[in-house]
Amino acid sequence: MPVRSARIASCRQRRLVGRRPAVGALGLCAALLAGCAAQVEDSAAAEDAPAARVVGEPVDCIQASVLQRSLVRSDRTIDFEMRNRDLYRNTLPNRCPSLGFEKRIAYELRIGRLCSTDLVRVLHAGGARGPACGLGPFVPVELVEPAG
Repeated sequence: MPVRSARIASCRQRRLVGRRPAVGALGLCAALLAGCAAQVEDSAAAEDAPAARVVGEPVDCIQASVLQRSLVRSDRTIDFEMRNRDLYRNTLPNRCPSLGFEKRIAYELRIGRLCSTDLVRVLHAGGARGPACGLGPFVPVELVEPAG
């Protein structure tokens, strides 16, 4: 009887070993698809924002006293227009859920500046606060085509 048990166990091991490459292949396929989805999402976010040309070096902070308005372009892109008509594009390091849909943000200023280390919150209709999302660097840009 021990010989028969050993054969059954041996067959089971072979079946499991035979399945491991399939599981690995599925994991690889899932990873590749996730990568493709991220690229599609990034390109979709870029399409929502009007084309812009970089006109200077990125800065970590902008002065709130000269900030005229913020223009939410997508779940990852916010343009900040200054009183002198300078425009800074901030591309968030990660997608901010519902930002592109709501198109409204709230933020707290600690030192009179809005910085890449600060968080913005999505404002939902009725004033309810949504997720908090980190900012990226502020890149001075000029729009290539007028904002619609």
